Amino acid sequence: MLSKLFKFHGGVKPDSRKTTSNQRPIERLPLAPQLVVPLHQSIGGTPRPLVAPGDRVLKGQRIGAAEGPVSAAVHAPTSGVVRAIEERTMPHPSGLPASSVIIDADGEDRWIELEPVAWQSMPGDELRDFLRDAGVVGLGGATFPSHIKLRPGDKPTHTLVLNGAECEPFITCDDLLMRERAAEVIRGALIMARMLRVERVLIGIEDNKPEAVAAMRAAAGEGVEVVAIPTLYPAGGEKQLLRVLTGVEVAAGRRPVEFGLQCFNVGTAYRIARAIDHGEPLISRIVTVAGNVESPGNFEVPIGTPIDALLAVGRPRADTDRILMGGPMMGFALPTTTAPVVKATNCILVGSPSLLPPPPPEMACIRCGTCARHCPADLQPFELYWYGRSHNFGKAQEYHLFDCIECGCCSYVCPSNIPLVDYFRYTKSEIWAREREKAAADSARERFEARNDRQEREKREKAEKLAAKAAATRQKLAEQEGEAGDDTAAKASSPAEEAKKALIAAALERAKQQKSQVKPRNTDNLSADKQAEIDEIDARRAQAGADTTAPRDTP
Repeated sequence: MLSKLFKFHGGVKPDSRKTTSNQRPIERLPLAPQLVVPLHQSIGGTPRPLVAPGDRVLKGQRIGAAEGPVSAAVHAPTSGVVRAIEERTMPHPSGLPASSVIIDADGEDRWIELEPVAWQSMPGDELRDFLRDAGVVGLGGATFPSHIKLRPGDKPTHTLVLNGAECEPFITCDDLLMRERAAEVIRGALIMARMLRVERVLIGIEDNKPEAVAAMRAAAGEGVEVVAIPTLYPAGGEKQLLRVLTGVEVAAGRRPVEFGLQCFNVGTAYRIARAIDHGEPLISRIVTVAGNVESPGNFEVPIGTPIDALLAVGRPRADTDRILMGGPMMGFALPTTTAPVVKATNCILVGSPSLLPPPPPEMACIRCGTCARHCPADLQPFELYWYGRSHNFGKAQEYHLFDCIECGCCSYVCPSNIPLVDYFRYTKSEIWAREREKAAADSARERFEARNDRQEREKREKAEKLAAKAAATRQKLAEQEGEAGDDTAAKASSPAEEAKKALIAAALERAKQQKSQVKPRNTDNLSADKQAEIDEIDARRAQAGADTTAPRDTP
């Protein structure tokens, strides 16, 4: 038996208001004529669609394949025809649409062929791949793909903790699951314990669920311990539950697996048992309908069922003013009730002015420290509030903003009625947006620098090519000029040219000699002068003819 329970810092005790919805057994919701199955229903990558409009599908058929290492498949919740694959509004505070498979139910609800898995003889990686393809994710709210957490880490895991605390007011889906299907929850816990090779299994349940505690203890076998823990919100937080059961305080930025611990929701254990023992993928879940309704209760609902169908069964009263998904502490108002039930949908809470009155007007923070005394993450919410309001996001991160689990304890106890969690969500979203902008700017800068480098490289290579071409042209011209000079020299030194030059020289010499013998003009030497002049003209003509015909070779 567990010898000691521990305490976590802070926490509050709101009115649980669970007795209105936990008095009836789990009921099956009638099948809706059309189901909207979002492809992205878990943390990680968006599954790749495996069907097209017009395809006929069977119940349990895989319609979206896991994409990436952190992802989980999605399946058809009933048999019918795929009408379309299009964007539909998701049950999310943003109200943004997501790619969804629209299935017109044929009313036959025919299953694919199901086979149990011989998991004891199956290799660990193959078994984890099977759970991934079965679409099993955490059903406590985070919807983290379970096959990732079932992979043994570098450090051995010694304790498996199942979370059955269900601390949020109004929500009783896990309570009814443990009461009615305790054996299969224990079966799933033992399968996970075998996969993780742990030494012990602890199941924590708040003491305001005595029927669930008794049913789980009756079903638990050797090696499984069911522990009733004090009712204190948010005891269902992962780190808070681990602290209560084991005394280990998981520090900021650390993960439970680093301390040899691993934690799963009881609903996840149940779905693992159904997948292993029956071959059933995750195509439905239990949803609480509570609040301002005539018929509160818990219903087994096919994934993709419009929330309007749940409200029709619960029958909201006339003074209803809002519809929430989740509880009053961490839930959010739905953008539309036509949105579908998804794997993260644990409760549809119908509000009214009397049941969930609007908060009083916000007043100035008086720095009383009440929020810090009740913060289960041991933060300073009033400091985070001031830094968020002043847009001093760096200081908000220094004060560990992202360790906030958004449980709402600070807002619940604030005497100034400040919606602190809303401010924290806003600050987180601004930081994420700025980080995305910075990443985009860094990427753009890297692309710009790469473009400039490429252009400079291309210019340099072009200049080098032009320089090389110019050098080759100069060399070719020099070689051609050298050849032309050699040809001219060869022609100048040919025998024909030498003969011409000799004739010209002889004619000029003869004319010179004749001039030197000329005497004063008289009738006797007129003929001699005339002859000398004629000889000189002949010589000059010969020289002119030689200059004109010198470059050419006369045939």
